[in-house]
Amino acid sequence: MTSNNIYDMTVGVIGAGSFGCAVANILAENVPVLLYARTQKLVNQIQQEHQARNIPLHSNVTGTGDLELVANTCSVIFPVVPSSNFRSMISDLSPYLKPYHILIHGTKGFEVQLNGHTLDQLKTLHKDQVYTMSELIRHESQAVRVGCLAGPNLAKEINELQPAATVVASHFDEVIDIGQKLLKSDRFGVFGNNDLIGIELCGVLKNIIAVGAGALSGLGYGDNTKGLLISRGMVELIYLGRALGGNVEAFLGLAGVGDLVTTCSSNLSRNFTLGYRLAKGESLSEILDSMEEVAEGVNTIKIAKKLSDNYRIRTPITNTLYQVLFEDLSLDVGLHQLMKYPFSQDIDFL
Repeated sequence: MTSNNIYDMTVGVIGAGSFGCAVANILAENVPVLLYARTQKLVNQIQQEHQARNIPLHSNVTGTGDLELVANTCSVIFPVVPSSNFRSMISDLSPYLKPYHILIHGTKGFEVQLNGHTLDQLKTLHKDQVYTMSELIRHESQAVRVGCLAGPNLAKEINELQPAATVVASHFDEVIDIGQKLLKSDRFGVFGNNDLIGIELCGVLKNIIAVGAGALSGLGYGDNTKGLLISRGMVELIYLGRALGGNVEAFLGLAGVGDLVTTCSSNLSRNFTLGYRLAKGESLSEILDSMEEVAEGVNTIKIAKKLSDNYRIRTPITNTLYQVLFEDLSLDVGLHQLMKYPFSQDIDFL
């Protein structure tokens, strides 16, 4: 059960990637943290060297490879694993979860119900076929009180103790309150938002535009071009977000425009880096094979394209990136195609 004093509890983090370690380090400033890693090698690193993949860990962090121990010890758990592994992780964790557990995930991706098909075989997607991670948690477990983290949270900068902030979103005020108390520090701000789906969509969809921003930088274009991409990209994300059940307001705050600007401007972003390397002539398969962590934007572009086709939403940036990634369109031709697109109104979603 949740302790009367949250600072007396041990909090769980599932996933020892760069952002999982960042979340564990932030939490460890306030409470003891149990950090779950999938491999015994990584658990041993955490325990013996107090680091994971060369990321130093706070002395309050303890490693484990036992999900049952995490669930039995921690009433508040932060799952931070790639979306491709999220369902299997929740399925493994689910037998140990009780209705009193609070889960606040930090995963920026979609899960698609394929029903025996591959994603490539589906020409379009309906929103009922696409789950955010909070929807997946509720679908796969007894957990009711669910939330997410989203914002301009580049893991490397957080682990370097640079000032940053995030949004904790949930339908439950209690989840937001506990998340804020556990995460907040003198250099890490935490905002609350009740539009859980909208905030999740911000974190997922901005990765599309980050791939495009990286490609523009790789082609040698400057800030005017990037400003055009970011502003038109924001409009595109709002169209998609509204179709999937989010509110416009979510996209105008820290988790929306804040995260979008950050990931479109930093070579610390995996999705920006992927776009940059594409522009420098590497193939998509070469890039993905060499990346240590997942660039969620690739799968998100594929899913968003199929959703926009179904709902007949104007998403020229998403469509162009889809053609570049999966239909051998050159980036130069794609950019020329975008510049010729008949945009008319600047803002038409308010």
